[in-house]
Amino acid sequence: MLLAKSIGCLAGAAVGDALGGAVEGHSAEEIRARYGGPVTGIVPPMRAPEDKPTAPYAKGHGRITDDTLVTHALVRAYARKRDHLDAYDMAGLLVPDLLEHLVWVPDLQRETVALHRLAAGERHLITRLHFAHADPREAGTGNAVNCGAAMYIAPVGIVNAGDPVAAYREAIELAGAHQHSFGREAAGVMAACVAAAVVPSATVDDVLTAALAVARDGTRAAISAVLTAANGYASRSCLDMATVKGLRAAMAPFDTVGEAYREPGLGARRASRLHAIEELPIALGMLAVSGGDVRDTILGSVNYGRDADSIASMAGAIAGALHGIDGVPASWVAEVSAESRLDLAAVGSSLALVASEVLASDFARASARAQSVGSLLSAPAAAPAPRDPVG
Repeated sequence: MLLAKSIGCLAGAAVGDALGGAVEGHSAEEIRARYGGPVTGIVPPMRAPEDKPTAPYAKGHGRITDDTLVTHALVRAYARKRDHLDAYDMAGLLVPDLLEHLVWVPDLQRETVALHRLAAGERHLITRLHFAHADPREAGTGNAVNCGAAMYIAPVGIVNAGDPVAAYREAIELAGAHQHSFGREAAGVMAACVAAAVVPSATVDDVLTAALAVARDGTRAAISAVLTAANGYASRSCLDMATVKGLRAAMAPFDTVGEAYREPGLGARRASRLHAIEELPIALGMLAVSGGDVRDTILGSVNYGRDADSIASMAGAIAGALHGIDGVPASWVAEVSAESRLDLAAVGSSLALVASEVLASDFARASARAQSVGSLLSAPAAAPAPRDPVG
């Protein structure tokens, strides 16, 4: 069961990333105009790479982006340590992987290190931890507040299967090396959602309850607002424009980027306790509207537009963890695996093996602790008689 859930989580994340990458940065209206209606599968990109010289990535066609590249780097970090990770492991394990490990980068169409595909907010990891030698526990402070940490944090939920609070805490610890403010908070909540979804009996309500239980400040308020809106669209399709507009309207007061996604204002991505990243609340909203169906959750996230690859990747990871690999459309998995030169089953299997080892270690550590401090919980000894006052 853990194996199927782990593969499902990572496959769902990769498929969402690949489908969403084709339309990233565009509005729901632009997407429908380009494709003659909503996207219902793997498509070519909205525009050619040469149309954006600053980021000439050949997206679409089932090619994953940096979301999946860094997710798999985190899996490799877990595979090396074979235990829980902390901020120092981000510096000692993840950053060297991003700098040195050769991978096929689909939207660059060449083999290179993941560093060459990272966006500015993720290159902050390299700058702060590798070049500036910042304290890993606080290296994320000052970065642009975005979804960068939340987009790859799903493996933390698998390793902390069934314990959303532990997943939240580990993700918060890890993400401090990369993000701060509501970007770091979103990473913690995302990991908690995956940890809740992995439980064999888990439902969509269990995932949403876990999210609200750990989320704080603007992130909690945004999730609550989007889920309230989602309740009004439960009878509609995730692809309906009414659903997209309703969820966006609920999210807008908490979003710092603004309506013109490709033209953020001066206040965008600045630290705040009142705001939230857009990606995770919308992913959860689509999960709620779809009733947890992996296909519909991903497609709703893709057709929402804006940061579609990260929204769909997070949504796919949660829904994939909820239903396992059998819930992820097999044709999408096959096409994305082939076009992106990935073995998603192997990556998911590697993470499942590490997670099973960590879970066993956690049980052993908990048992040892109970034995060592058990006497502290026994009946207290009689309090000593008070001494006579001096003088």
